[in-house]
Amino acid sequence: MMHRLAPPFLAVTLALAALSASAQSAPTLQPGDYIAAVVNQDVVAASEVIQRTERLRQEARQRGEVMPETAGLRKQALEALIEDRVLVTYARENGARIDEAELDRVVANVAAQNKLTMAQLRERLKADGTDYKSFRENLRDQMMTERVREREVQGRIKVTDAEIDEFLDKRRAALEQGGQINLAQVLVPVPEGATEAIVAERRARAEGALARIKDGEDFARVAREISEDGNKARGGEIGLRPADRLPDIFVNAVKGLKTGEVAPQLLRSGAGFHILKVVERQGAASLTQSTQTHARHILLRPSAQLTAEVAARRLAEYKRQIETGKAKFEQIARDNSEDGSAPEGGDLGWMGAGGFVPEFEEAMNALPLNGISGPVVSRFGVHLIQVLERRTVEVELKQLRDQARGALREQKYDEAYQEWVKDLRNKAFVEVREWLD
Repeated sequence: MMHRLAPPFLAVTLALAALSASAQSAPTLQPGDYIAAVVNQDVVAASEVIQRTERLRQEARQRGEVMPETAGLRKQALEALIEDRVLVTYARENGARIDEAELDRVVANVAAQNKLTMAQLRERLKADGTDYKSFRENLRDQMMTERVREREVQGRIKVTDAEIDEFLDKRRAALEQGGQINLAQVLVPVPEGATEAIVAERRARAEGALARIKDGEDFARVAREISEDGNKARGGEIGLRPADRLPDIFVNAVKGLKTGEVAPQLLRSGAGFHILKVVERQGAASLTQSTQTHARHILLRPSAQLTAEVAARRLAEYKRQIETGKAKFEQIARDNSEDGSAPEGGDLGWMGAGGFVPEFEEAMNALPLNGISGPVVSRFGVHLIQVLERRTVEVELKQLRDQARGALREQKYDEAYQEWVKDLRNKAFVEVREWLD
């Protein structure tokens, strides 16, 4: 689990908050608008469905998907808005009250993250057509919904001692089989959504590099010349680490290779084409020893007005500024990161295995000391990650079982959340009006 870096409502951007105000709070119908659905004590306006439909269409277009029919998109949009209302109305009835002082602090935090004074925030909301009182109440709804969600979903997740035993047995077997490996790689990246021509060109470049290595050229030299990852200056070396802390596709690709051998075929991943070399193998790691990582990050949360693609480009520019010495990581994090670690320069402290969501942890584990990742997408948003330190610590049995319990709870979280939402939806009063048909 990613240490739930900060509840989403504390990191909300002005654009997202304004958007959510229209998506979650009970709207005031404008002349010519219609009620698309009644959900418990709230209504969903037809104008909201139209706006959400357009967002879904834009997201599908960005992913390069075949465009669904408008009627199908509208039904998806309406169902999403109904789900929003079901959660909000339930939270209002069952959530802990949010006092005005706490709400004032959250509103001030939103203003500060958008580099606005409170007076400027009010003016900005007014210019966007958002009522300040509605804006505050929307934030209150988000806070209550987040707290109710955490309380009730976590309460549904059960982890038995037998499941913990099985989890630890599998980890022990994996460690005994894999030990620790130091890999080096040459990475030829392939952009997301690349054309066939670009993919072919990148494959040819990677095959050319592999041919040079097979012909006897030094792997490290080829990596420094061709590779496009954070380890190229070190000859592509990722560093010695337990096999279970490396991507599974890497471990499988070098299975059976001895120290000094290079995988005979290119490996294709979501990042691009990889050439892998086994630099070193060591004996199995102990289950009672754990590698902890001290890392920091910069987080941008995509919204209707900041797509994941734009967020990734912005983070790539931050990385360039840091690596060229034009800016410091911690200052960019303080000024721009959208979670609770921002005041500490993005510092996440020391964390062991299972402390972060898998996609974040996998990218972090692949970094050398002081290395900075490219943009990494997780369910929290898009991250730029830097590893500051690593250490190996002895883990007591109780702590080991607690870690296993946490990892298993994380594995079960999404399913428990979906079941909870489904139960609330089934119990809610929902009346869909005929205008959509």
